[in-house]
Formats: sequence, C-alpha cells, structure tokens
Amino acid sequence: MSPEETPRVLTDLDDRIARAAPDEGGALWRLAESGRQLDANLVRLPPGAFVGEHAENDLDVLLLVVAGGGEMEDGFGGRRALAPKALVWLPRTSRRSLRAGPEGLVCLTVHRRRPGMTVGVRPPSAGHAVPGASPDGGEGGGEVRGEGGEGPCMLDRVCPACGRLNERAGSGVCERCGEPLPSPGTA
Repeated sequence: MSPEETPRVLTDLDDRIARAAPDEGGALWRLAESGRQLDANLVRLPPGAFVGEHAENDLDVLLLVVAGGGEMEDGFGGRRALAPKALVWLPRTSRRSLRAGPEGLVCLTVHRRRPGMTVGVRPPSAGHAVPGASPDGGEGGGEVRGEGGEGPCMLDRVCPACGRLNERAGSGVCERCGEPLPSPGTA
C-alpha cells in the first residue's frame, strides 16, 4: 500500500483554530495530499464578515460549522442560523451568502476536486520523461507527473454577440443581451 493509500489523521481542527490569530480570516488549513479526489478547507470568517451571494455552478459542497456561528441566506430570502455541528449541503447552482456572527464563523468545506489547470508541455502519459521539462519549472529533463487535468470547456456559455460568459450552463440565450448561445456541440 502506497503512502497515498494509507488512512491517517491529517490535522486537529481545534488546534488549527487555536493557533490562528483571533482576527485571522481565510483558510486555516487545506487538504493538499497528492492524488486526492477531494478538496477540503478549514475557513474562518472574522466577526461580522460577509460573503456575498454567489453560486458554485459545477460542484456540490458540504459545509460543516466547526466553531462560532452566523447566518446563511439561501438566495430566495430564506435565512438559516449556523451553529457548531450544523452540516449544510450546498447543491451545485444554489445561490447563498454567509455572515459571521459576533464570535466569527469557522467552517470545514468539502467538495469534489476541481481539475487542475496547467501551462506547459503535456506529457504523452503521466509519469513519462519529457525532453526539456523539469519538475521545478527550470530547464533540463525531468518527470512530469499527471495531477489535475483540464478545466471544462465553457465556449457554449460565451455569447457570440456581446462576449459575456453566462453563469448558467444550458440556458440557450445570453443573460445580458438575449442572443442565442452556441449549442455545446458547435462551440
């Protein structure tokens, strides 16, 4: 069994929270294991911080409140209190916003890993040496490892008339100007 396949404890979330400065916001921890199929982040919003309404169009997200509290608005005006141990499912395309309470809000988010976007020489297959490629980005030979992948093609969401990238896939018309969008097979 390789190290990537061995179950293990990655971190102590309470310790991560305790070691962070009281007003520190953002990611306190990230899942960074190579070859993983998931992304996970321990995120802190300082007291009163607000994440405006947004949607994740491609991935479902699980959000677990670890510490503090706050409020989630569901995009339709509905509000839900968030307290420790609340587990929230955020289906893809759902609209939501978050506001931290007076103690701040610390959440663990988990979702399927996004394909990585890379710039450079594409190897014939993962793990093969590519002439001129170097793992550290310098010159010389090296092994290129197959991690990540290509981002999804979104040309069928770009309006040919005004150039806008539409948020929702499959709508058929531009959200700005109303012109028909290209069909996925012709983009």
